[in-house]
Amino acid sequence: MTKPTLSRDLIARLPKSDLHLHLDGSLRLETLLELAKANKVDLPSRTPEGLLELVFKRAYKNLPEYLKGFEFTVACLQDAESLERAAYELCWDCRRENVFYIEMRFAPQLHVRGDFRVRDVLRAVCRGLERAKKEINADPEVKRGALPRFEAGVIVCAMRFFLPVFSEHYRAYFEALSSAPAQEIYGLASLELARAAIAAAEVDGLPVVGLDLAGQERGFPCKDHQTAYQLAHDHFLGKTVHAGEDYGPESIFQAITDCHADRIGHGTWLFSQKHIRDKSITDKKAYIDKLVRYVADRRITLEVCLTSNQQTIPELRGDLRKHPFKKMREARCSVTLCTDNRLVSRTTMTDEVEKAVAAFALDPRGLKDVLIYGFKRSFFPGSYPDKRDWVRSMLNYMEDTFAQFGHDVRVGRRPL
Repeated sequence: MTKPTLSRDLIARLPKSDLHLHLDGSLRLETLLELAKANKVDLPSRTPEGLLELVFKRAYKNLPEYLKGFEFTVACLQDAESLERAAYELCWDCRRENVFYIEMRFAPQLHVRGDFRVRDVLRAVCRGLERAKKEINADPEVKRGALPRFEAGVIVCAMRFFLPVFSEHYRAYFEALSSAPAQEIYGLASLELARAAIAAAEVDGLPVVGLDLAGQERGFPCKDHQTAYQLAHDHFLGKTVHAGEDYGPESIFQAITDCHADRIGHGTWLFSQKHIRDKSITDKKAYIDKLVRYVADRRITLEVCLTSNQQTIPELRGDLRKHPFKKMREARCSVTLCTDNRLVSRTTMTDEVEKAVAAFALDPRGLKDVLIYGFKRSFFPGSYPDKRDWVRSMLNYMEDTFAQFGHDVRVGRRPL
């Protein structure tokens, strides 16, 4: 790995965004321990050190081991107070490292209990978000324009696959639709989630900004969720899809065509011919060339999560330079860096940016482009003129910060 050309101090001070940030994968360790004790959730250890050794590791054998930690975090987030606290703390944790915009995503269906329904879950999370936002933006530096204001939104995650044991909410689907094919149940659950998200945004006035599709790609195509995404599209919600992480390039194209995806979560195998499994695609190189051009031309932003990819994809563990991030940038794709899960991946946005700078020799202007895409391609919860002014304030602050460290990034080409 090459020596970083930009200091960690500069990276920490630069304004950053995090568009791919799982709420249930980003708790504070101390909070997890407190909530587990209060809610009588058994953990493998009752100390931060023990949890880091046994659950939240630096490296994982495979994706199932990586996902094991979510069993504990989700179990501790089954009431309004816990969810509000987790969202509140996550906003502050991000802002303390100069992350000025986040979209926290999670599956509210996993937190439903009795009369505590999906919209109640969303209200609780948004209370924590709004409380943190109010406190952060009360800073006199923000009020006088010396600092950009902090903004945040919520993305709800539909699941490609689930079982009755996943939650009370999902069990009810299998009981009510006992003769329906499983894939039909998956689609109906996503449609109901989309309806709840739309109601939360349009009726409750909550900053619910987008719909995501998570879970195992292979064998569970996003086409099963097409109706839910069409409804979200009809109501102008942002659309993102986990794709090209556990399956090939055709999964990315399906997300774009079947689900109107504005952004792609991960997209790791965008360039990989060997991951194409559709036998009807005979000229794999031509297919990928056209797909990459399509993604780049439509500015379909790729939410890249370097650390979690290294932890779950064996091919990337030895050398981060094997990650297609460089190819994505060479193809002029819209690419932004994200943490995925701050706790499960034991990372921060500063860590992610520092890794990218070191592995891919980003210069100041290249880094500026990557960082500004996160703000430009956000599902910002406000009007377009407001977003334009806000992005401009972020760009000004970014350029001033670079200048303080001796890097002039104001001249020359602008990011698209």
